Amino acid sequence: MDGIAFIIAALGGYFLGSIPFGLFITRAAGLGDIREIGSGNIGATNVLRTGRKDLALATLLLDSFKAGLAIVGFALVFGDRNVGLIAGVFAFIGHCYPIWLRFKGGKGVATYAGLLLFASWKGFLIAAPIWLAVFFFSRISSLAALTAATLVPIGGWLLGETQFAVGVLVVLSALVFWTHRANLKRLLSGTEPKFGQKKKDAA
Repeated sequence: MDGIAFIIAALGGYFLGSIPFGLFITRAAGLGDIREIGSGNIGATNVLRTGRKDLALATLLLDSFKAGLAIVGFALVFGDRNVGLIAGVFAFIGHCYPIWLRFKGGKGVATYAGLLLFASWKGFLIAAPIWLAVFFFSRISSLAALTAATLVPIGGWLLGETQFAVGVLVVLSALVFWTHRANLKRLLSGTEPKFGQKKKDAA
């Protein structure tokens, strides 16, 4: 992979991923600053806490699409799938740590899902049913995300993904665990709230 292509893909992916769609959408809808609601996160799960399912869906799709756009766009420009994967990784990082919001962004689940859909359909085939099944039975979004993140690289490897792609999936899954470290602590202590349940009620 050419060094210049890597740098361009990394920077372009980061700035594309750093677009805070959840913040823009909720402000445009007159709901104020989403960072002052619920968990303070700018992602789709927190947008859903406003009671606006339409806005949450829009946030989910846009946060997913920006990673996919980074992957497809840079892969086409440079004619190299691996360059696209690098752009996708940095789109994920940009979403989680946007420079415009003092590096306080989302947790990256929707962005990771969009990345998988466009870059590794084998990984997506593993992640989607696992997330849905775990969330259906537990009603805990973070548990579903962490379970899927754990199994996606393994599934991608078993289904014949390239070594580079599997390495990317490992890095992204590790980042999902990092962005969910507070959730992980609550899961281990049994205080992580279920969907629709307030944290103080769970405690």
